[in-house]
Amino acid sequence: MIEIWGRTNSVNVQKVLWCLDEIGLPYERIDAGLQFGKNNEPWYLALNPNGRIPLLQDGEFSLWESNTIVRYLSSKYDPGGLYAESPETRALAERWMDWQLSTLLAPVSTVFWTLIRTPAAERDMSAVTRATAEANRVTAMLDRELARQPYVAGERFSMGDIPVGAVIYRWLAIPGIERPELPALKGWQERLAARPAFRRHVMLPLS
Repeated sequence: MIEIWGRTNSVNVQKVLWCLDEIGLPYERIDAGLQFGKNNEPWYLALNPNGRIPLLQDGEFSLWESNTIVRYLSSKYDPGGLYAESPETRALAERWMDWQLSTLLAPVSTVFWTLIRTPAAERDMSAVTRATAEANRVTAMLDRELARQPYVAGERFSMGDIPVGAVIYRWLAIPGIERPELPALKGWQERLAARPAFRRHVMLPLS
């Protein structure tokens, strides 16, 4: 049995749960992180020295870093599906997974943590303004790419859509943000929303 340690309102845990559900793998999820603790206990740190969530345990094998977990699950359990047969298509999917970490995540996280998880009196709204401008810039780049193809790696849904799709959903769900019209990106999000696993694990109230 696959075990996932993490809480359901973590976007990084959501990626992994979405991936597992797309493949149809049985798993057990155990609450960890923030109010649930566990992630700073010695046994957890022995498996994940970062002390973050999620943590995957697949039999005797342990793995951390959410995008790496998505790659692992896709390659082991869904070759030819989420994990494309073509090395070129896989490279395109992995490129967008890396882009999610290197470019998209920081501005979206700044706005999310400030407006959703920080008390109003403690919010740095100048940081929100700067991060919003950057998030709008990089999502416009993604919109241009999606105007040429239905999914990030081409014509088919792939593992690349999972990390990017989870963070973009969060970005679009944050209230009170001015965003440009991005029709291709919104169309892609509608295609993702037609997938039961996306609705089940990603389309949750922000908290």
